[in-house]
Amino acid sequence: FLAAMRGAAAEEVYTVYVSSNVWHTGIVIAADDIPADRIPEAADFPGAAFLEFGWGDADFYPKPDAGVFAAIGAAFPGPAVMHVAALTARPSIYFSDTEEIRLELEEPEFAALAGYLHESFARDGDRAEPVAPGLYASSRFYPATGRFSLTNTCNTWTARGLESAGVDISSRGVQRAEDLMKQLRPLAAR
Repeated sequence: FLAAMRGAAAEEVYTVYVSSNVWHTGIVIAADDIPADRIPEAADFPGAAFLEFGWGDADFYPKPDAGVFAAIGAAFPGPAVMHVAALTARPSIYFSDTEEIRLELEEPEFAALAGYLHESFARDGDRAEPVAPGLYASSRFYPATGRFSLTNTCNTWTARGLESAGVDISSRGVQRAEDLMKQLRPLAAR
């Protein structure tokens, strides 16, 4: 039995973080873990330790001071963008007001998540080009797939990604960050 155990290949485990600032959730992965055939936009952030991926309304998300009319407009279905931010440390260290949930995924689950992130970019060719500067100096917005609405929010997008990776949650009914975080807290890796 021990010989069989020693001969068996150990499955690689990947650490993934879900970040929440109370309103918005994102998925954070180590930049070095991104498969070579996925997310070519990651090359725009050389030297990043982690990349945070967020999805949101194309008119409102890139403009945090857009005003009440843009916020109201975000309630109706419209195009989406991907926000990619290069982080030098995990989210709770980089952002002081962020809750993070640490999850550990085995290789097949992580590959599914990387595939979900990859497919979230709307590409015209091999890679998506930035459409706006990001919210931070080391971030950018890219065109995204899907349509943002009050029933399909950034938190719904994050939940779907985790669900696609086999994380034991449901994206059904997830609209607010807390809808997702309360499902994730019991699953957090210690």
